[in-house]
Amino acid sequence: MLPITVLAGPASVDLASRISKELKADLIVPELRVFADGESKLRFPAVKGTCIIVQSTYPPADTHVLQVMMMARKCADDGASEVCAVVPYLAYARQDRPFLEGEYATISLIARLFAASGINSVITVDMHSQLGMSQFTAVGIRSVSSIPLLAEHAKGMNLHDPIAVSPDAGGAERVKAFAGQMNSDILILKKSRNRSSGEVTIENPEMEIKGRDVVLVDDMISSGGSIIAATEVLRKKGASRIYAMCAHALLLGNASKNITKAGVDDIITTNSIPNEHAKVDLSRSIAEVLRSRYNPGFS
Repeated sequence: MLPITVLAGPASVDLASRISKELKADLIVPELRVFADGESKLRFPAVKGTCIIVQSTYPPADTHVLQVMMMARKCADDGASEVCAVVPYLAYARQDRPFLEGEYATISLIARLFAASGINSVITVDMHSQLGMSQFTAVGIRSVSSIPLLAEHAKGMNLHDPIAVSPDAGGAERVKAFAGQMNSDILILKKSRNRSSGEVTIENPEMEIKGRDVVLVDDMISSGGSIIAATEVLRKKGASRIYAMCAHALLLGNASKNITKAGVDDIITTNSIPNEHAKVDLSRSIAEVLRSRYNPGFS
């Protein structure tokens, strides 16, 4: 039986280690060298059998994306029977269509590059859209939901009369799934965004939320603009404690500080991106998917 090896990308060493322990699989941590001009060089022994690369592609996104492809190409060239890329946070997923004239749906390019680098399948977490997933025609892709894990964490937070809130209509199904597991009410805010400036505005909701604990549920938090705008509206409506929960917390610049300043009591996210708010571990859920796919390879 061919071996199964987990390869820890530089961006996700801890998560890769957790996944390898769940699977009882060998772990390889490549030697990384970064040159003065920013170029990366990765060195690791040949991987036979199935190679599972674990690497989120958070900023610097281009560097981390390229490192995934470097590892994949080496595994393929070394004779790996299959290369599976576990990319919990998949960069460019939001660029799934041209929003303005002259733009390009970059996620389609990522899909083609992954295929060209020898990747046979991709496992990601809470892919931004079905449209983005549909671009991976030459590479199989599966999106794992973080909602059950986030809801389970929320159940242990001793919330008072909780209400699950989506910052916009695009997250309606997400917040419904979360509320279903929490057995809580839901509120879907009406958000608009200026495509040129990026400015976010949210309408004042009609629902009464005074004195209730709020869980803002989103797939990712980058600059925090949507969370901040939603929090300001919810505070004016008399919300008690407000928590922001998401799969991927990029928290660019001063986002974390600004979100807290706006009135969010805590930010809770998965470890798709390592940071101080990563309190929900994805390793078991990802391992379950890998185990179901490669069951013959695990004892």
